[in-house]
Amino acid sequence: MLDREGYRPNVGIILTNDKNQVFWGKRVREHSWQFPQGGIKPGESPETAMYRELLEEVGLLPQHVKILGRTRDWLRYDVPTHWVRREWRGSYRGQKQIWYLLRLVGRESDVNLRATHHPEFDGWRWHDYWAPVDEVIDFKRDVYLGALTELSRFIRSVETYGEFAQRIQQQKEK
Repeated sequence: MLDREGYRPNVGIILTNDKNQVFWGKRVREHSWQFPQGGIKPGESPETAMYRELLEEVGLLPQHVKILGRTRDWLRYDVPTHWVRREWRGSYRGQKQIWYLLRLVGRESDVNLRATHHPEFDGWRWHDYWAPVDEVIDFKRDVYLGALTELSRFIRSVETYGEFAQRIQQQKEK
């Protein structure tokens, strides 16, 4: 299901722990990492899609998390043409996403990457809040920065992206 501009409605999930680190998932049989995300089915609300994707990709149930916030509007990214299926070229541009910020209130052992027969991830780790901006595939970078920036207001004591970048640069110089 695409909107008039060629974007597929989607949800993105930023799952945090009590140290304000984020869940960072390694895609099955790839060397790429990303946040959980997935399409919104026709008639499904973004929140319902988020809980479905959370279960399918991370194995967590609603009682394992607390919603801290969500983005006000859709954030969009274009997918490079060579990544688009041939039959979708000309009509599909990319994803438009509502992003949710969640806090894990369950245990880390509740995470189950094999909750479905078609897992998205085969590994995961906790990561610094801002680190995914510099590690995600290029065409998703602006959306990640936008989502993390907008949602950071829901977390106490998280550094800004600028402070994070400065800290990382100082560590490299040592």
